[in-house]
Amino acid sequence: MIEVNILPEETPGTTMFNRVAFVTGASRGIGRAIALTLCRAGYDIVVGSRDLETNEEVAAEIRTCQGQALAVNLDLRSLESIKEAFGKALQQFKRIDVLVNNAGLTRDGLALRMKPDDWNLVLQVNLTGAFHCIQQVLQPMMRERWGRIINISSVVGETGNPGQANYVASKAGLIGLTKSIAQEMASRNITVNAIAPGFIDTDMTSVLTDELKEKMLAHIPLKRMGRPEDVAAAVRFLASEDAAYITGHVLDVNGGLYM
Repeated sequence: MIEVNILPEETPGTTMFNRVAFVTGASRGIGRAIALTLCRAGYDIVVGSRDLETNEEVAAEIRTCQGQALAVNLDLRSLESIKEAFGKALQQFKRIDVLVNNAGLTRDGLALRMKPDDWNLVLQVNLTGAFHCIQQVLQPMMRERWGRIINISSVVGETGNPGQANYVASKAGLIGLTKSIAQEMASRNITVNAIAPGFIDTDMTSVLTDELKEKMLAHIPLKRMGRPEDVAAAVRFLASEDAAYITGHVLDVNGGLYM
């Protein structure tokens, strides 16, 4: 009788190797939650942001859950910084299976008085920087014929928002970028999706007044703010084999704020 050895399906948690996820803006908030959630799901993590000291703290947390971690300095305003960070990641892990473009910033103001520098900075970091990160992973993913690119957009990229013309333009641009790259890469088994968080409890929203928070909650059917872990769970799903037939999609994580 001939024995046949059946190898386990190669998915995070059951693979003969760990897949590698590069998370931008991973030092705090949603990015930190994403990094730790993917670690617990069996991924090795590249922690990227400009705050190298905090990156190292997150990397240390990842190592406690038995994942490998690399902390890299990543300044999305600089193409050279992006190339250097991804070069270090590829040198250590030899592969990047998942890219999560999470890093972003705001410089709010009415369009009438918005300074050119504030417009340019937000578009440079939130959209152009994300595009340059995508460029760094396409060839490695094409070689492996497997990849997941997940762009963190925003509900305001779908609805618009007064006083945030630059931020809204960058997040709406991420949705368009997602759909274009998804079409280009589908034949290589690389999926590209976006997540549009709503009102999430992070440092960015902590500065809002209680009155403004109450007004926002009144428009959310689930009557609560989201948690960074809510967004991280959506990332974990889109990064998995369970989402293999989903690409070019925008997944709303907003408590029903926008339907």
